[in-house]
Amino acid sequence: MRLGLKLFLGFFLIVGLAAFFVMRIFVDEVKPGVRQAMESTLVDAANVLAEMAAPELKAGTLAGGGFTASLARAQRRDPKAMVWRFPKRALDYQVTITDAKGIVVYDSLGRDVGRDNSRWNDVHRTLRGEYGARSSPEVPGDPTHTVMHVAAPVYDPADGHRLIGVLSLSQPNRSIDPFIAASQRQIMLRGAWLIGLSALIGILMTAWLMTGVRRLNRYAQAVSAGEPVPPPRPRRDEIGDLGQALETMRRKLEGKAYVEHYVQSLTHEMKSPLAAIRGAAELLQEPMAEEDRARFARSIVDQQQRLTETIDKLLALAEVEQHGWLQTREVLPASVLLDGVSQSLQLRAQAAQVSLDIDASVALTVRGDGYLLRQALHNLLDNAIDFSPVGGRVHLRALAEGDGVALQVVDHGEGVPDYARERIFERFYSLPRPATGRRSSGLGLPFVHEVARLHGGRVRVEDRDGGGTVATLWLPG
Repeated sequence: MRLGLKLFLGFFLIVGLAAFFVMRIFVDEVKPGVRQAMESTLVDAANVLAEMAAPELKAGTLAGGGFTASLARAQRRDPKAMVWRFPKRALDYQVTITDAKGIVVYDSLGRDVGRDNSRWNDVHRTLRGEYGARSSPEVPGDPTHTVMHVAAPVYDPADGHRLIGVLSLSQPNRSIDPFIAASQRQIMLRGAWLIGLSALIGILMTAWLMTGVRRLNRYAQAVSAGEPVPPPRPRRDEIGDLGQALETMRRKLEGKAYVEHYVQSLTHEMKSPLAAIRGAAELLQEPMAEEDRARFARSIVDQQQRLTETIDKLLALAEVEQHGWLQTREVLPASVLLDGVSQSLQLRAQAAQVSLDIDASVALTVRGDGYLLRQALHNLLDNAIDFSPVGGRVHLRALAEGDGVALQVVDHGEGVPDYARERIFERFYSLPRPATGRRSSGLGLPFVHEVARLHGGRVRVEDRDGGGTVATLWLPG
């Protein structure tokens, strides 16, 4: 199972279970809570009615008195009430009054007069001076619909401590069931919204965390594969700290390996020139003709120049390879870029009797590091001049290619031999120059390759129809 899914399921499980149990507690508490509120209201109403019925109960005129008449009129009233979306069109109260022995002397429904209620819990406890209440089936044998009964003592008006009867006030629980059901539905609905919102928050939090983790994962995989990659984006949390720690570790490890690699490369490339210099120097210590002495002296100068060129280009290549990303980006007209490179090598081209042509639309632009691009084109043009015949021409041109711009250097030389085609971008590999037979440092094209990589582009060297070579540095738009 993926880490992101584990995080989401863990978060959702914790929040979902907590919300579910809290919601169930609320739902389970709604019904008893509403019924307790109804019981409290019945207690108040029963005691008020008990005080109103006391004079007539003592006088024995309850059956035809004003109290029962008022209750009868109240039973026929239409409250025309709308209680929380539920209409109320009749009273749900039932009033029963017993004497001091628990015998029913008045029943608002007219069906229980004369019945002995002294065994019922509400009447029995009230006659004993306690609080009396009970719940009974609305229809005998049907426990699903019940009636709540609350009793209040009826005292002698002349003697407030003498009990003369009990007034029981009843109300079917079904009268409040719609309110209970509606409350439970609201709780369930809001609970569902809560769980859904928790899931959304869990997804967002997981996505936020996994974005950082995936970036670190891609970064680590790229580093392990030896690919250049920019450092992780800075973040003000533990993931950001981890990314910075990984970047620091990468730099230290790569720096150590990089130094070892370049020391080995530089040592290898310096052996041949140093051996030639030492040999020439030893021979110069011996008596010899002036012509030979001049030849060995020139050899020492040539090898020194070769060493200097190798070290300079190796340092330039090392600087480019150490960059995992471009430090500077700017928009440059392609024509200006090619013109600048042409001007820098104009004297060298004239000395080699090679003419330079530029063909670039002023509308074409490239985006990147101007210094690196000029150095890369400088290397391509330098190679083209070296391999061009006397009186030849080198064309510098820029043209749109796909969704980018192709900067090309075209010469009319002999082209790249088949045996060297796969190795021209290999470090320290170089072909002999046609005019002198000398080889370069072999670092120019690797430098161009690294510049192309930094810009997200590519470099290719192809044969030209009719002879010669086309070196192309393609850059994305």
